[in-house]
Amino acid sequence: MPDAALELGVPAFQKVDPRLIVALDVPTVAEAEALVERIGDDAMFYKIGYQLAFAGGLPLARELKASGRKVFLDMKLLDIDNTIAKGVENVVRMGVDMLTIHAYPKAMRAAVDAARGSDLCLLGVTVLTSMDTADVADAGYALSAEELVQRRAAQARDAGMGGIVCSAAEAGTVRSIVGSEMAIVTPGIRPAGADHGDQKRVMSPAQALAAGATHLVVGRPISAASDPASAARAITAEMAAN
Repeated sequence: MPDAALELGVPAFQKVDPRLIVALDVPTVAEAEALVERIGDDAMFYKIGYQLAFAGGLPLARELKASGRKVFLDMKLLDIDNTIAKGVENVVRMGVDMLTIHAYPKAMRAAVDAARGSDLCLLGVTVLTSMDTADVADAGYALSAEELVQRRAAQARDAGMGGIVCSAAEAGTVRSIVGSEMAIVTPGIRPAGADHGDQKRVMSPAQALAAGATHLVVGRPISAASDPASAARAITAEMAAN
């Protein structure tokens, strides 16, 4: 019997678990397009960060949205209030689904005001997953990495942000701070046996979801795999049990 969703013209990829976000951390738009094609119907949510954005990735974001996919624009904005607001207003016009803001209170408040009334989910970036407490101290903070995450999570909640980006290792603590409604997006996800690369605070997909994450950002374990579609399927299969 034909699939009912296909009969209604719904792309098969829209039935895939939207909690998996594939990072398009590749040098060119051509490589990103090829990766999306290779993954095919096994993912529907994609992240575009600096590397791809500066190579022409913003038009690709619009194309992905036009195809029915979801887009997470990982720009980690931080600037004066007016600049943040004007930037967010233009991102709203792009129609993407998520946008990152560094979790500084003034920047977050300006972003929330600019996005008000739209469907854009603003995510506060707490502490990068490539950083640990020693790195945070080198940056001039007297807090540990975990303490800084907690402070910024509370500030994001109070500013009215839609979610938090943090390590899966802090997801449980962040959930207790922000409550049940906010998204918790966790990069640094590594399936069992995968190389950690430059990530210092990592978890498996199942561990991250159990800890309280709502979305998992996965890059190299999928993009560098010999069969990216198969790698994506394996991760969503692990996620399905949680």
